[in-house]
Amino acid sequence: MADDPAPFVPLKSLTQGRPDPAAALAEIRRIYFKTTKRTIENDFAHAVDLLKSLPDEETRERATVYMEGLAQMRKEWAPKGHRQKAKGKNRDL
Repeated sequence: MADDPAPFVPLKSLTQGRPDPAAALAEIRRIYFKTTKRTIENDFAHAVDLLKSLPDEETRERATVYMEGLAQMRKEWAPKGHRQKAKGKNRDL
């Protein structure tokens, strides 16, 4: 995985603290529409961090559709060996 880009950390989050909830939701939406197979892991991690920054459950629920979509893309774009391992674990249950 040496070809993967470095984890993305927006400079604003380091200098300004928690993002505005509306801005965080907008960023999660932007990530959903702009993610690629190459960037999905970092994008997903960034979206999770943004989701954690949201102040309440009601606000987090508004991000659900984008987070579920990102999770689905992450699952579909996972390396084939990784998917097989995950499927094998579920069969043992």
